[in-house]
Amino acid sequence: MTDLEIARKAKMLPISEIAKKAGLLSEEVEFYGHYKAKINDQAFKRTAKNKDGKLILVTAITPTKAGEGKSTTTIGLGCALQLLKKNAFIVIREPSLGPVMGIKGGANGGGHAQVVPSEEINLHFTGDIHAVTTANNLISNIIDNSLHQGNPLNIDSKNITWKRCLDSNDRSLRDIIVGLGKGNGVVREDHFIITVASEIMAVLCLAKDFKDLRVRLGRIIVAYSSAKKAITVNDLKITGALLLLLKDAFKPNLVQTLENTPVLIHGGPFANIAHGCNSVIATKLALKLSDYTITEAGFAADLGAEKFLDIKCRLNNLKPACVVLVATIRALKMHGGAEYDKLNEAGIEHLKSGMENLEHHLETIEKFGLPKVVCLNRFYSDTEAEIQFVTAWAKEKNVSLSLSEVFAKGGKGGIDLAEKVLKAIETEKNDFKLIYEDSMLIKEKFKRIAKNVYGADDVVFSLEATREINRLQKSEFKEFPLCMAKTPLSISDNPKLLNRPKGFKITINSVRVSAGAGFIIGFAGDIMTMPGLPKEPQAEKIDIDDDFLVTGLM
Repeated sequence: MTDLEIARKAKMLPISEIAKKAGLLSEEVEFYGHYKAKINDQAFKRTAKNKDGKLILVTAITPTKAGEGKSTTTIGLGCALQLLKKNAFIVIREPSLGPVMGIKGGANGGGHAQVVPSEEINLHFTGDIHAVTTANNLISNIIDNSLHQGNPLNIDSKNITWKRCLDSNDRSLRDIIVGLGKGNGVVREDHFIITVASEIMAVLCLAKDFKDLRVRLGRIIVAYSSAKKAITVNDLKITGALLLLLKDAFKPNLVQTLENTPVLIHGGPFANIAHGCNSVIATKLALKLSDYTITEAGFAADLGAEKFLDIKCRLNNLKPACVVLVATIRALKMHGGAEYDKLNEAGIEHLKSGMENLEHHLETIEKFGLPKVVCLNRFYSDTEAEIQFVTAWAKEKNVSLSLSEVFAKGGKGGIDLAEKVLKAIETEKNDFKLIYEDSMLIKEKFKRIAKNVYGADDVVFSLEATREINRLQKSEFKEFPLCMAKTPLSISDNPKLLNRPKGFKITINSVRVSAGAGFIIGFAGDIMTMPGLPKEPQAEKIDIDDDFLVTGLM
């Protein structure tokens, strides 16, 4: 059966029952049909004094075409903990509609470890991403109107940093000219990014409450004046309007797994240009309502986990109880040099070589001082010899390893993983520490990440990056954490270097402050913030029958 066929056979409970199961009161839940709901501010106020549960982070090895199954593992682990009679809550990001219609397809787990209602979650859901799009583009509208109406803020039209956005993969909009035609405003170069790359999305996900959301939105830098003075959203006088547009989007969304485990899906910042985690408020609410909160971070441990720990945990006093590192034999063989089309033919030698990528990410987690479990996500093509090899490797390295079959068996296929995670939490030392301190020089922060997380020999800064770092070092942003923007396809900044590259340097081409989000972005390489469509987009494979059932979405 396809993922969609499996999802349609699910026996979903009314969302009111899921809310009750999660410990929410009826007046704290706002219904969006039978199977979706938003959680309002009353829930946060009532649970504020509750003791936090344990936070479990799911991350992965460096992604490949072969797939790793991080979201599937996150969902399956939550279901397994529920089967073990543990009070568990799953908290993940919202899918972006652009990739769903592009190359990725559905983005809410797979097989028997899915979040439902899958079609609605993958499409317009509760409108959060649309709200972010509208808020983002209101800023652009106001900037252009200010230029048209005499430019009272003295905005330098060649130094507008804010970009329009759209939740669609449209490469033709990456670089555009606006204001063409008589009476249509000031002609200038502009750009589109995908909505999840908007700073509005990062702000939404890092704000601690509505008051903090107001502060963060107001301090977003959108342009610079002719005198090089930063111009913010507060200067545009539209902070209140943005809050109004985002007031419902700021409420977390409640759904369920195929096994009726409660799930909060909220926010979806790009895992490259931003921090790639679900919202702070959803994570904190789940911690107040459950004994175990399972969440994930985008891409591999070098990007997603590092940002989750060095940004999200740093800014919100969060301390993970355990990290699950997901790997697959297929992906490890690709890192070991096997070709994608010949993975089933690749032997133990490719697998043995590719283990270096797994080892590197394990060492990264160890540097953060956290308990860890390796999850070997089983594929049908895995041979017993390959599984035995990885099992023997784990035993030799004294690494806790679990063979997960949540894709095929749901929660039952993750019982061993759940038991090993619980054991790690109970028995392993948790000496959580960050990679760098707030007070360190910005350049030293870059070097600390590059050397300790990527294994680089050193960091090279362009002249442009150096100038901006020197400016920021004298500003109120100097103690902001770093958000590294580099390829997810390699531990290095070169996407062609698979496995565990050595003897390389990281080059920081440019640096930008996201004042609203509260971090400094370092660009290592060209980062695509508006994806394009592949030769055969996923949208061409989708159809809808006379009974209004979507086919081909997942």
